Amino acid sequence: MMWKCSPWALLPPAYSICTAAGLWLVYFVAVYSETVLPLSSQSRMTNESKYPAFISVAGNFPPASCIFSGVMNMAAFVGLIIVVLRYLQLKKTLDNSWLNFGSLLSFSVGCFGMTLIGNFQLFNQMMIHNSGTLMTFGLGCLFCWVQSYLTLRANLRNEGRRTAIARFLLSAVITLCIVIKYSFAAASCLLDAARCQWALVMFFLMFIGTFGIEFRHSSFEIVCTNTPRHPVRQSEMSEESRQQLEQLSEL
Repeated sequence: MMWKCSPWALLPPAYSICTAAGLWLVYFVAVYSETVLPLSSQSRMTNESKYPAFISVAGNFPPASCIFSGVMNMAAFVGLIIVVLRYLQLKKTLDNSWLNFGSLLSFSVGCFGMTLIGNFQLFNQMMIHNSGTLMTFGLGCLFCWVQSYLTLRANLRNEGRRTAIARFLLSAVITLCIVIKYSFAAASCLLDAARCQWALVMFFLMFIGTFGIEFRHSSFEIVCTNTPRHPVRQSEMSEESRQQLEQLSEL
């Protein structure tokens, strides 16, 4: 029996892979430009001309900043599409679920935060950039926990329990990375904090990629119909058509 899978299943993992590849490209360009220290560096930051390889710092200086802006804008746009599709998928299963709508709203604001991160460099507009970071990481973490619960509650195709366990574990790891990252930053262990931030983002992208599990059972279509302002009854349409035919026959 041939295994059938909706092509929409490819969207979440493709999003995760392409976004991760774009961010690592930003990192390697920044390292090549000698603006940030490599994540594998054992330096104690004695060279003040180089910064710890936080994602925002790597994307702060050109030419890496140009790539970073494009990656974050595209990630925000496609991420919004994915979360809308996820909302529509669960809407039929979870009737009148405020959690489903709240999840959509939180990630939508998080996507807006991604655009702030990408378009307002850290060293130029620190307040706006940090606001975007708070939206993305804070609401993104909340989104992960809520979606894990909704996965268990919806239990689509009886796969919800196993998928929910994986998502709960990823949500816990993401939350732990956030706590450890800020703990390292408070202790001035900036390189360790940068490594933790990269791990956090990769785990978050991995979480988004898991939506392909449910998307493989769903199909999404956009339907456009033109509705007349004043609908005409079938009898009136037939009478009008007959009169037009009579006029043509007299010519």
